Amino acid sequence: MNSDEKRALFSFLSIYICSAIFLIGMLLYVYYQDEVESLEKSCSMELNNASMKIKTDILNSYMHNKRFIPKELDKKELRYGLYDEKRKLIFSNLDSKESVDLDKNFYENGLNHYFIDELNEVGIPIKYIVLETCQGVVNKDRLVVYTILAFFLSAIFVGFIAFFLAKLLLKPVRQKVLQLDNFIKDSAHELNTPISVLMTSVSMLKRGKNPEKMMKYILSSSKQISHIYNDIHFSAFNNFEENLDERFNLNELILESVDFFRDISVTKSIIIEANLEICEVLMDRTKTQKLINNLLSNAIKYSKNNSKIVVSLEKGFLKVQDFGIGISKEEQKEIFKRYKRGKNVEGGFGIGLDIVNRICKDYNLELMLESKPNEGSTFIVDFNKIIISQ
Repeated sequence: MNSDEKRALFSFLSIYICSAIFLIGMLLYVYYQDEVESLEKSCSMELNNASMKIKTDILNSYMHNKRFIPKELDKKELRYGLYDEKRKLIFSNLDSKESVDLDKNFYENGLNHYFIDELNEVGIPIKYIVLETCQGVVNKDRLVVYTILAFFLSAIFVGFIAFFLAKLLLKPVRQKVLQLDNFIKDSAHELNTPISVLMTSVSMLKRGKNPEKMMKYILSSSKQISHIYNDIHFSAFNNFEENLDERFNLNELILESVDFFRDISVTKSIIIEANLEICEVLMDRTKTQKLINNLLSNAIKYSKNNSKIVVSLEKGFLKVQDFGIGISKEEQKEIFKRYKRGKNVEGGFGIGLDIVNRICKDYNLELMLESKPNEGSTFIVDFNKIIISQ
């Protein structure tokens, strides 16, 4: 992963994780506030119920002319204290006997919750009933721990998902970058051969050595460079959805391409044979020529020296047959994809057959391949769906 990819990955992770954690934090904060409010209401109700029970026991005792004898409540976490009218302690099993604020109804001091109830009955010395419990604070502390734990677990989960998504999103981009990088390297390599031949031929021509042969090499190299440039330009800038269909003789167009590539094949001493029937089609002439040119160019690249290429047009089927290195079954599945190259030391950068495949799909033409390793390949295009006359 290069520095630009790392920077993009870090930026995506930072924005995604920070925004997700902020949102989760806000949601957990709202949840925490609601739960605290709910806990305090529950605690207040519990203390109020306990106070009502104590108040009832006090009233029952004095109604029967008995002195009220305090006793422990059923729930051990609940404690209470009794105060007279002058706020003097009568009875208490509270943890905090000194710090009780009798002016409040319900409050928390950080350790316990307190509920204060008043008993305003004549003849009863008890004025204030104070209920105390630590359970509310314990539950609140437990809620804090759970909320923080949920926040950190959510942050880890979000971070993992963000990293997974980033890798998933960057994978096709990385593949494209690698493909383009390989394409540039292969383009430079592909252009290097004809340019080197061209420069060498010009140098030899200046010295007056074998001018006829050097002129053939110059013509061949120039046409190769022109073909490579046209392929790159056509693949990069042409809109495959736009067709300028016209009527023309397919056999004549094929013959033009064959004549063009005979000058290129001379450097490998390859003979191109053409057996063409008269056939008129309705199709975009430029795209058709690109289709034919790339089939011929591909055949030359993968042919052996001193071999031949047979081009035939019969009953609407165009066949381009070479007797070169051939294509294995595994490679045949991938050969029509962009930037996919055959195993050829002479280069090629994988757009020629992609152009052929895209044009065939555009006109719904069937494209077939017959090939065996070390025996050669035959590319077949069925033009019958666009034939006007034959």
